[in-house]
Amino acid sequence: MLGTEWLDRAMRYLRGDHTFAQLIRFTLVGGSSNIAYVLLFIAMNGAGPLVANVVGSIVSTVIANELHRQLTFHAAGRVDWFTAQWEGGGLALIGLLFSTAALAGLQFLAPGLGEIAQTGAVIAIMAVVGGMRFLALRGIVF
Repeated sequence: MLGTEWLDRAMRYLRGDHTFAQLIRFTLVGGSSNIAYVLLFIAMNGAGPLVANVVGSIVSTVIANELHRQLTFHAAGRVDWFTAQWEGGGLALIGLLFSTAALAGLQFLAPGLGEIAQTGAVIAIMAVVGGMRFLALRGIVF
């Protein structure tokens, strides 16, 4: 009985519009869209990795933007589908440009960086990009 009360309270909190609850949903949607990207990339790889990357990126971004509109930020009544796609897609493109520039800068400044350090840097860069995307989606788009 005590376990179900705690679970009910936690689920109510996670469905709320508190910043932390939105951040948790944002992370879950991001992870889900990354899985969709990988599956699409694998499915489309016969057309070549460039085509697979473009299709996977576009489709997974559209899915993520819609899930953020409906689930993460509960904005379906405030923001229409096209606006969410246009503005969310623009933010995704800015994030891609930022992460690409940061990784290029890392390669230039530390060309002999080991694999573990590179992996850590990629994770840190993507965390910063994700955090900025969350704040921009929350504060500007939704």
